[in-house]
Amino acid sequence: METLAIALLGFFAAGYFVLAGADIGTGMLAPYLGRTDRERRLVIASFAPFFLGNEVWLVATAGLLIGCFPDLEGELLSGQFPVVVALLAGWIVRDMGLWLRGRVGGHPGESGDGRTWRLVCDTAVAGGSWAVALAWGWLLAGLFSGSLDAPANGPVAALTALAVAALFAAHGLGFAVLRLTGDPYARARVLVGRTARAWQSFALTAALMAALPLLAGLRLPLTESAGSSIDLLVPALLVVTPLLVAVQAWMWHTFRGRVTRPSYL
Repeated sequence: METLAIALLGFFAAGYFVLAGADIGTGMLAPYLGRTDRERRLVIASFAPFFLGNEVWLVATAGLLIGCFPDLEGELLSGQFPVVVALLAGWIVRDMGLWLRGRVGGHPGESGDGRTWRLVCDTAVAGGSWAVALAWGWLLAGLFSGSLDAPANGPVAALTALAVAALFAAHGLGFAVLRLTGDPYARARVLVGRTARAWQSFALTAALMAALPLLAGLRLPLTESAGSSIDLLVPALLVVTPLLVAVQAWMWHTFRGRVTRPSYL
């Protein structure tokens, strides 16, 4: 059961980094990809249908960690508390920007306060996305170094956090090339390269994103931290996981086309 629990933990964590990494990375680049209000709405519309479903993978990862590896979860939360706070703060700010952008401050065609409000929300989406990516890089820097009882520090940790954030951005860029049209697509295409096929960049960064949590997991004492509830939770997760995968596949299939006009956001 311990092996199955570890495999499921790696599957959920890798799924989160690949799927949510796409919308986080696109959000990081929204100010570059979208220069006007309409273009920024187009960029947000490219990942808006996915972001809540993608976050389910993080919830599943956290739930499995808490339920099956409670000792390790407690050590991580207490030792990496500042990193976790930064991650949650960025997550909340980003999601608030997405939720509130089209619900407060008037309609997209209006000026004045409505335009200012949408600019504030766009800033929250981009800033929150950067905060989330850097926080993950900071956390992974600690896990790679084997430091669970305190956040990583020093130049190596800083470089690791920046490298992980850059990978998030590159992953979002590949996603943007697959989803956007018009000028935002052209800007993304310039950075990806015009000679590469649209899916190649996304496939490469997806493989790298999936590898990040798996490599970090090799540094964790998972087997020694397995809890008594593992025999109950793992069978339940084995039943639920195919449903989660099926719903996620249906969502990505449904919204597989390019975005040609802004959404209500």
